Amino acid sequence: QLQLVESGGGLVQPGGSLRLSCAASGFTSDYYAIGWFRQAPGKEREGVSCISNSGARTNYADSVKGRFTISRDNAKNTVYLQMNSLKPEDTAVYYCARRWNPYSSCSSFQEGEFRYWGQGTQVTVSS
Repeated sequence: QLQLVESGGGLVQPGGSLRLSCAASGFTSDYYAIGWFRQAPGKEREGVSCISNSGARTNYADSVKGRFTISRDNAKNTVYLQMNSLKPEDTAVYYCARRWNPYSSCSSFQEGEFRYWGQGTQVTVSS
């Protein structure tokens, strides 16, 4: 059964850091790009970052560039999102998702380009 399971969320003070993990199972994860998305209360879900199947290419939303880093360990079937210098506006439920087709790029990462989704992990940035 195909699954994506996020973990690592929590409560952190402004300026702090968190590392989210996305554990994949039920498919050959190193064939697929993986994206991170987030949804804040009352807002639409937005793309945060994407990493190609090999990990060689990454892409970020402007709002997180220079603060967040996406990476993957295909031997562990896991994708990570290192979040530094967190701001209150980063508060959201964070989701990871797998693209529809293998070997797709991360030149764009719109919600409709991703087929399978995890259940999400809450990140709250507050003092």
